[in-house]
Amino acid sequence: MRLLTLGLNHRTAPIDVRERVSFSREELRTGLQNLGDYDGVSGLVVLSTCNRTELYAAVEDLAQGEHSVRQFLHDLAQGGDDLDAYLYTYTDDAAIEHLFRVASSLDSLVLGEGQILSQVKEAYALAREAGVTGTVLNLLFHRAIATGKRVRTETRIAYRSVSVSYAAVELAAASLGGLGGCGALIFGAGKMAELTAEHLRAHGIETIYVANRHIERAQVLAERIGGEAIPFDRAMDYATHVDVVVTSTGAPHYVIKAWEARRLMTRRQGRKIFFIDIAVPRDVDPDVAGIKGIELYNIDALEAVVDEHMGERQAEAVKAQKIVAEEVTALQERFKYLSFQPLMALLSGRCERIRAREIKRVSAKLPDLSEEEGRQVEHMSRMIVRKILRIPMMKLRSSAGTKDEAFYIEAMRSLFKLDAMGETGTSEQRHNHYRYTSEQVGSVAGELCGGGH
Repeated sequence: MRLLTLGLNHRTAPIDVRERVSFSREELRTGLQNLGDYDGVSGLVVLSTCNRTELYAAVEDLAQGEHSVRQFLHDLAQGGDDLDAYLYTYTDDAAIEHLFRVASSLDSLVLGEGQILSQVKEAYALAREAGVTGTVLNLLFHRAIATGKRVRTETRIAYRSVSVSYAAVELAAASLGGLGGCGALIFGAGKMAELTAEHLRAHGIETIYVANRHIERAQVLAERIGGEAIPFDRAMDYATHVDVVVTSTGAPHYVIKAWEARRLMTRRQGRKIFFIDIAVPRDVDPDVAGIKGIELYNIDALEAVVDEHMGERQAEAVKAQKIVAEEVTALQERFKYLSFQPLMALLSGRCERIRAREIKRVSAKLPDLSEEEGRQVEHMSRMIVRKILRIPMMKLRSSAGTKDEAFYIEAMRSLFKLDAMGETGTSEQRHNHYRYTSEQVGSVAGELCGGGH
């Protein structure tokens, strides 16, 4: 089994390309349920955020697997071979390190931002619900999530960290010379909208209007932040009286069109207003940027803001990278030892069957054994098997990852007549089969994971 990552992010693709591969939970759920249609892909997790869409796959063969994963992405995006120009790939150890860096917010647009770890958890949970993870991806994502938590606990990378919403508010404050006494209008009532509202309050915004197509959700958020819920279809009327407009909806089309913005500026008599569009797909028609008196910024314009306090975050990022390196090495070791678990399980199973058969045979010949004597015989037989297997098992484990690995796998398989691959598998195929892991070792993987995440 091999690991493969295929994706694009804010560094490789502009926002209009990222918009095309920003998928809803329902789209992802439907796609994952049809994963069986794609040859050579044993498991898949899709991470889709504003700034990245990445597919993490367990594949049987890298070439076939990459072809199938690309096709999965094209189908999910409903066409677009031109996406390939923006995609990157990582395999095996490089795929592990990349995911660990992503979960630790070392690969984010805003270094140290706090949302990505939750997004990784949600992506993994969705794939598990769809039943398309399996042993390799379960272990990979358990450790990635644990690594992200460790980085946030053991470093100050999140201290004064700049999320996208925080960066947006900083940008508005810099442009308007501070936000004390200003008013704001927020389109949307989700998590990003709530975070933005909290940052606006912290920067001195006095009045906050919340508009959402479902007025009940707007009311819930307004009550939480001390704002006022307003009807969505009248929101632009309220924009006449505010200084900042933030859009963070999940609408598939523009919420604010150029003609609406022009009419707004007529009512404002040209008084400056600041638009921040932090939605993907975009909520504000890009043509709004050309209207006099309006400053419009979208996610791609926030990079300049995140430079502040970057010195401290970069220093903490060095510490975080060391943690990532340690965790990658630890997972490599787990995969390395896990590679022998199918063989060990077969050997243990065979010996246990022999032991149980012999105990049954001798019990029939010794009908007068007391219950306690029977327990002692059972215990003795188990200890004999355990002690006999101890040296072969230790030898197998010590050869993991060495040049002797394939030799010992083949030798043990041949000596004890063990075959997890079937009689047709070649030595090379068996070696590759054991290299990362097998889907037959779920219980062992759970043990190695330490359970949970």
